Amino acid sequence: MSTTQKLPVPEIPYAAPHLTSAREHLVRASDHLWRVQDATGRVLGHLRILADPLGLRYRAERLHLATGTFRLVGDFWRADDAVQALRNG
Repeated sequence: MSTTQKLPVPEIPYAAPHLTSAREHLVRASDHLWRVQDATGRVLGHLRILADPLGLRYRAERLHLATGTFRLVGDFWRADDAVQALRNG
């Protein structure tokens, strides 16, 4: 009797989403996570890509320093909408 070992499929990092606004830019934090920074370099929050059966979703998050966890701002179909939520929140 032989056993087969299933190896995990390696994660493929996504390319940075294109933003139409020149006011913010993205800095990669991990394979699916980017810091959203304004023109002065201030971090507005984070943008995470999530796979969804209907397509890619963009999650706007803020890091809560006291607990070291991310707080959900919202899930969006467009990266620009997620960044706008971080800009205006």
